[in-house]
Amino acid sequence: QVQLVESGGGLVQAGDSLRLSCAASGRTLSTYTMGWFRQAPGKEREFVAAITRGGGGTTYADSLKGRFTISRDNAKNTVYLQMNSLKPEDTAVYYCAAAGRISATINPFRSPGVYDYWGQGTQVTVSS
Repeated sequence: QVQLVESGGGLVQAGDSLRLSCAASGRTLSTYTMGWFRQAPGKEREFVAAITRGGGGTTYADSLKGRFTISRDNAKNTVYLQMNSLKPEDTAVYYCAAAGRISATINPFRSPGVYDYWGQGTQVTVSS
């Protein structure tokens, strides 16, 4: 069992940066592929980024590549999402998730269905 707690969200202006954190407890994070998702009001949850267990592999939503960066510090049991050049359309609740599944590629982790554990989410609001 893994408990995930996101932090770092808030209200910012367009063009600003934020770094979200996802702290895990209960089990060591290094046994999980980690992902970030987001959900805007009235929309489905969408994939943002994922990172492999050791941190050597990452994948991003095509529309976010270049602005968002996922990273992890397994010694601190924490995953991060650095978000730069924020836009009003980035406004959403951001969730981190942990997947115990083993895969030869990272692509399956773009789907929310493969994740076993989810945090409660942190709100990011970007004003224009």
